Amino acid sequence: MSTVGKGARARRRSRPLGPTHTGPGRSVAGVALLFLLPALIALLLLRIAPAAVALVDSLSRTTLLGGTSFVGLGNYIELFTNPDFQNALAVTLLFSLIINPLQVAAALLLAVLFTRRAVGSRFWRSMVILPIAVPPAVSAVVWSVIYRPDGLANGFLAVIGIPPQPFLTSPYQSLLSVMILLSWIGVGYWMMFLIAGLNDIPSSYYEAASLDGASSWRQLWSITLPLLRRPLAFVLVADTVSNFLVFAPVQILTKGGPNGSTNLLMYDLYTRAYTFGDINKAQAEVVILVLITVVIVAAQFRLLKTEDQP
Repeated sequence: MSTVGKGARARRRSRPLGPTHTGPGRSVAGVALLFLLPALIALLLLRIAPAAVALVDSLSRTTLLGGTSFVGLGNYIELFTNPDFQNALAVTLLFSLIINPLQVAAALLLAVLFTRRAVGSRFWRSMVILPIAVPPAVSAVVWSVIYRPDGLANGFLAVIGIPPQPFLTSPYQSLLSVMILLSWIGVGYWMMFLIAGLNDIPSSYYEAASLDGASSWRQLWSITLPLLRRPLAFVLVADTVSNFLVFAPVQILTKGGPNGSTNLLMYDLYTRAYTFGDINKAQAEVVILVLITVVIVAAQFRLLKTEDQP
């Protein structure tokens, strides 16, 4: 028998008959898990564990002597029958209902304008994005000076013949004043996402529409908005979540007033926890906020679902 035949039979006998358990796939998975371990530990300690503690505390009640008892949904029932919480929930929903479409529409308008190749568009885009670099607390301090009775806002109104306005001391203007501040901060941030989405739309679509005689408005409704649906859905949902968590501007400018007109949920739970010392009901408010966030995230996934997905 030839040497070649013996070598072939030896190689066949040395091959494993079944799948191996020590291949490169397992080592790659182990290395990937090792790299993910710090992030997983941080997720457990900073997200999952505090959420579990908040849920347990929201179902309990602690007395002044330090005793803790299980009350089930008692804290939630008392919250929803509390006029202050009812007002905070109503103000938060009204605030989100107004500011979210306002910010998304302004961000979309600016994104469309700044993607046009006009003179000075890059400069003005940079100016709109600039407030993102300023911390919200600093922005709130700046706008507190603008809203003063002798501040820049009333000075501008005096030029055009409008009497001074009580921006932060009027129950009818304070919430709108906070919205203007938050829009000054947030519109440029959401605009960047929409500009990225607009840049992904092929220019050949607009060229073909122009050849067919479509106007700019027709191109906006028939090309831009349908192809920008996914970025728009993301921006809308993310903006909604962000506005549910507003705290620093309210705490600096109005402290929930006047007459509770700017008492958003985040400030209400802060007051309940650190002013009144009612940690259990504050944790119940945290759980309510988390549930609202989960609902919005679920809506986000539904909005981002394309037609070719199941």
